[in-house]
Amino acid sequence: MIELKEFTKRYGRHVAVDSLSLQIPAGELFGFIGPNGAGKSTTIRFLATLLKATAGDGFVNGYSVRHQPLEVRRCIGYMPDNFGVYEGMRVWDFMEFFASAYQIPWTRRRRAIEEVLELLNLGEKRQEYVNNLSRGMKQRLSLAKALVHDPPVLILDEPTSGLDPRARIELKSLFRQLRRQGKTILLSSHVLTELADCCTSLGIIERGRLLMAGPVQEIARRISPHRIVHIQMLQPAEMALPILQQWPQMVQFRAEDHSLWVELDGNEATAAQLLQKLVQAGLQIYEFAQQEANIEEIFLRVTQGMVG
Repeated sequence: MIELKEFTKRYGRHVAVDSLSLQIPAGELFGFIGPNGAGKSTTIRFLATLLKATAGDGFVNGYSVRHQPLEVRRCIGYMPDNFGVYEGMRVWDFMEFFASAYQIPWTRRRRAIEEVLELLNLGEKRQEYVNNLSRGMKQRLSLAKALVHDPPVLILDEPTSGLDPRARIELKSLFRQLRRQGKTILLSSHVLTELADCCTSLGIIERGRLLMAGPVQEIARRISPHRIVHIQMLQPAEMALPILQQWPQMVQFRAEDHSLWVELDGNEATAAQLLQKLVQAGLQIYEFAQQEANIEEIFLRVTQGMVG
């Protein structure tokens, strides 16, 4: 659905993005992460046909960004990292302006606007002036205008930046809902926790170079091939140490009060055998679960060159 082939952007001697190649399948919620200045916005602006490439190309829904920009624009909903100011313009007028720009026929325009305003809980704000809206409402409105023509692809640049916690939670819930509706979403952020609970795959970029990309759990396995199991027990954690110290697949562990974090070299069967051994030893286990990948840890390990 989204593909970049050796995309490069230079400003004089400065290389903003260096030979970036990437594929994002249809239906993914792809988190594009990296520090400020890493090249995220440059890449996104190119995909949105707002920036010319020094070299390489990109494709959205099969159309070339360089050679078929109008077709690309019809396929995407673009949400920039800043909303801009629309003095004296009401929400409905704002939406009608963009619906007209997307050439939505007059017979369908009102219904399209109504549906997208309801989807983003903006129906009661239709007669409000845009510049009087809160930042969270402006972010919703920016997403609404990106959705009004029902594009298959959404390209969102720092969409949760500056929002309060409640607004961030609500916006991320909307992203998940849109993905369930079949949208492919490219979402950038430099705040790693923003993406931890909503993205299905990641791309990590630093200094203009793509370091790693793929499904979240696949990246986690690549940087840390061992599985980490969290164990909660009624007895003190120290009572499990004799078993762990003799367990051949145990790499390392940490004990704290009634909790254990055990790093194992093996598959699900290895973890199941360990659980069985602990129970047979009379230990009362009430939680035994593999820990999910932590995006912050993934990012730090990849950018520090600690790839397993």
